[in-house]
Amino acid sequence: MTLRLTWVQPEDLVGHELRQAAEDGRDGRALAARWAAAGGPPAPRTAGASETPRPDLRPLAEELLDALAALPAPLSADEPTSLPAIRSLTPPEPAPGRATGPAGPAERPGAGRGVEEAATARDRLHAAWLGRAAGCLLGKPVEKLPLPAIRALARAAGNWPLTTWFTARGVPPELLAAHPWNRRSAATSLAENIDGMPEDDDLNYPLLDLLLLQRYGRDFTTADVARLWLDELPAGRTFTAERVAYRNLLDGVEPPLTAVRRNPFREWIGAQIRADVHGWTNPGDPAAAAAQAYRDAALTHTANGVYGAMFVAATLAAATGTADVHRALAAGLGVIPPRSRLAAAVRLGIAAARATSDFDAVVDRLHAELGGYHWVHAVPNAAVLAAALTHGDGDFSRSICAAVSGGWDTDSNGATAGSVAGLLAGHPDRLPERWTTPLKNRLATSIPSYDGIGFDTLAELTHTEAVRP
Repeated sequence: MTLRLTWVQPEDLVGHELRQAAEDGRDGRALAARWAAAGGPPAPRTAGASETPRPDLRPLAEELLDALAALPAPLSADEPTSLPAIRSLTPPEPAPGRATGPAGPAERPGAGRGVEEAATARDRLHAAWLGRAAGCLLGKPVEKLPLPAIRALARAAGNWPLTTWFTARGVPPELLAAHPWNRRSAATSLAENIDGMPEDDDLNYPLLDLLLLQRYGRDFTTADVARLWLDELPAGRTFTAERVAYRNLLDGVEPPLTAVRRNPFREWIGAQIRADVHGWTNPGDPAAAAAQAYRDAALTHTANGVYGAMFVAATLAAATGTADVHRALAAGLGVIPPRSRLAAAVRLGIAAARATSDFDAVVDRLHAELGGYHWVHAVPNAAVLAAALTHGDGDFSRSICAAVSGGWDTDSNGATAGSVAGLLAGHPDRLPERWTTPLKNRLATSIPSYDGIGFDTLAELTHTEAVRP
């Protein structure tokens, strides 16, 4: 029996790379014709492998992947990947030692401050960890489902507009048969099944980044990220760009080439879900948070994939100490190239949410304008995230429910929205109990030494890294 190793087999990658080429302006039509003439399949719609194995196409696939990568990229001037080039397109950073967040100049939390302020910072981080978990868990059962299916399942349970966990209770069997829950998540993430926070890559990566700071400090390099992954991250717990980069590392490819060698997922959402800890540990300093997130993202992503991580990290850094999510989003926009597709998507999401209070109408507009992207691409998901946070206006429940009800990468968007809104809430007790009680202060993970850890302990550990020089 042929082993189907998802997300890395060359014959499954060509369709994705052709799609990526069309999005970033490379002319791959001649190469696409060769692939079609050979009977090459299109990109898998949701899964990591094509429905029918075609190992006979592997030599041609490898040739075409390399040829596509060599095509001129006309958008590169507006969408560079190097940090100096990114910074050349964004507003100048303030003088060293001054924060860039809406709260103005700030020290790291607890640096030279009292016990009370340190406790406040830990409470804020505790709420952010809980928020990330709750938002992720809310989105898990409907991950990969199309938007009409998400709406139909929630409406059948009397839960639309979305206000609480998804449930199969009261949903007609024929609807469940037509739109089955995410296979891996239903057993742990429907309201009737939740028993603590189950494992998810949206929580595994923040744990890894916490371990990264503990081991290497805030001046870590991209090579340090690679070393940590090889030591601590099971390869089978990686997906899309992360799995390709992992494969490249094992092939002897060094960063940053790990992000580009036969990696059609380099502008997808993976780096963005790794950004929270970088924002949490740089309170009031979006530029520093973005630079930290960049060094992490560069292992696996380029251009818009990197910008997603920088945007989230900077937004979170700005959200620390302010109750204004809108200024936090503006700070996030300030660290990424303004003419990039991701920046345009964020502005679209914000504008759409400001234009109407009907969030379904907002989502319909975003899907109409950005629906050509893959459901895990960073660009459309950044738009939904920005729209949800704008619509939520700092309210925790509204923010995570809007993020998940926007479709696409539901658990990742719910997680990031929950992180931002939890941070803004400032204390675990300010998060509704319906979201926090089922978590039971327990997180499952495959990251060594963290399995079963409590969110209160994670807040303590994160605070230690935030105040470390």
